[in-house]
Amino acid sequence: MRGYSHLDVLFNNLPYVAMVLLGSAIFVLGFDASPWAWPAAVAYLASGVAGAVWVMVFICPSCAYYATRSCPCGYGVISARLVRRGRRECFSEKFRRHIPVIVPVWLIPVAAGAVALVRHGFSWPLAGLVAAFSIDAFVVLPLVSRRHGCAGCPQKESCPWMGLGKVESVSCGKGSAPAGGLDLASSADRAAPGLAGGAGRAFSAHKTPPLAS
Repeated sequence: MRGYSHLDVLFNNLPYVAMVLLGSAIFVLGFDASPWAWPAAVAYLASGVAGAVWVMVFICPSCAYYATRSCPCGYGVISARLVRRGRRECFSEKFRRHIPVIVPVWLIPVAAGAVALVRHGFSWPLAGLVAAFSIDAFVVLPLVSRRHGCAGCPQKESCPWMGLGKVESVSCGKGSAPAGGLDLASSADRAAPGLAGGAGRAFSAHKTPPLAS
C-alpha cells in the first residue's frame, strides 16, 4: 500500500475543507440581516468537523488503512489514537450504517441557499456561492475521492461508495475489536440500529459523496 506525504494528505482534504467553508459562507451571505446568520455558520462549520470525526471514530477502525500512512486523507492515523481497531470485514456494514449521519453536511447549505434566494431576492454573489459549493461537493470532492484515494484501496470491492456490489454478509456487533482503547463504534451501532435501514439505502441509491478518503 502506498504511503501518503503530508502534502498529499493536505491535497486530499482540500475539497472537504473548501466545502465546509463555502457552506458556512452561504449562511453568512444568505442571511446577513438575521441575528442567527453567524451562529448558523459556526454551527455548520462545527458539523463539518464533527462529520470528519464521526468517520474517524465509527468507520475508520474497520478500514484497511487504519493506523497506517496509507490513508489518503490521514484519518487512519488519527483514528488509531481515538479508538481501537475494528473488524476489517465489517467495513461495508459500518460504511452503510454511519455515512448517512454526515450526508446533511452536503445538503443543508444548498437548501439554505435556495431558501435565501427565494425569500430575500436573487443575488449573484449568493448564487455563485451555492454553485461553487455544489460543484465542489458533488463533482470535485467525489472525483478526487474516487480517482485519487479510492482507486488503489484494497477494500474497494466491498465498498458501497465504489458501488462494485461485492459486499460481504457479516454480522458486526459486540466484540469486534481487541482489548485496549475505546469501542465507541459498537455502542453507536447498538444505540441506532435503524440507521443502516432507510437512510443507508437512500444514501446508496443516490450516491451522495463521502469524504475524500
